[in-house]
Amino acid sequence: MINLVYMQNLVREALNEDIGFLDITHLIIDENLTGIGYFLAKEDFILCGTSIAEMVFKELDQTIAVTFSKKDGMPVKKGERFGKVKGCLRNILTAERVALNFLQRLSGIATVTEKISSKARRYGIKILDTRKTTPLLRALEKYAVRMGGGFNHRFSLTDGVLIKDNHIAIIGVKESVRRAKLIRSALVKIAVEVKNIQELKEALEAGAEHILLDNMTPEEIKDALLFKKEGVSFEISGGINIENIDNYLIEGIDYISLGFITHSAKSIDISLEIEV
Repeated sequence: MINLVYMQNLVREALNEDIGFLDITHLIIDENLTGIGYFLAKEDFILCGTSIAEMVFKELDQTIAVTFSKKDGMPVKKGERFGKVKGCLRNILTAERVALNFLQRLSGIATVTEKISSKARRYGIKILDTRKTTPLLRALEKYAVRMGGGFNHRFSLTDGVLIKDNHIAIIGVKESVRRAKLIRSALVKIAVEVKNIQELKEALEAGAEHILLDNMTPEEIKDALLFKKEGVSFEISGGINIENIDNYLIEGIDYISLGFITHSAKSIDISLEIEV
């Protein structure tokens, strides 16, 4: 679940940003005029963001009724009406853009994640997100990944030990793992990012419990898998995208982490069609 206070604060800031001190155009609409607006899909996608979209309308006007015929994580077809808002048209139009922005952004992440996850699942591989998220939208974007069938990597730096290239450049693989063992919680695995077989060997010898093979070719990944030990999970990342993902669906890999599913997902084309 996403923290309710977090979402409320986010909605208020988004509305303040979009409205300013007054929606000037909405003054042309009679304040007593009511009607219905339908959410219309302009393309196929995986739905995500219904709760926060509803919250946008409710934050502006509690009397607006918002209903969706589908839940987050469900597919929506092009041309389908998948929800509606009913109430004061002046307020519906004022909240429209912010609500759509959330729906389009989160549905875009869920959609690309589902496309990748459905392929990876056949190989027993889980798709992970990264911390490459929009500032302050991380909780929502990681939620969208889950709605697309993906899984969440670290939410913040407190969630796990991940020794990366810059740590290794400063003190080396073995010393990094040694120090991590001294400070980590017993419940947290030590993960090490490696870029070649030599670093992989050092990480395994030092007691790493999770290996991230970074920017390796499919051939290099297959070579690295020859050194995999029982109880040690393998993750791959770097240079993997929707065009070449098939080359990286390699048996023996446990996870693929992908930054692009959050930082480069295309927003879905959704509109709100008004009927008076």
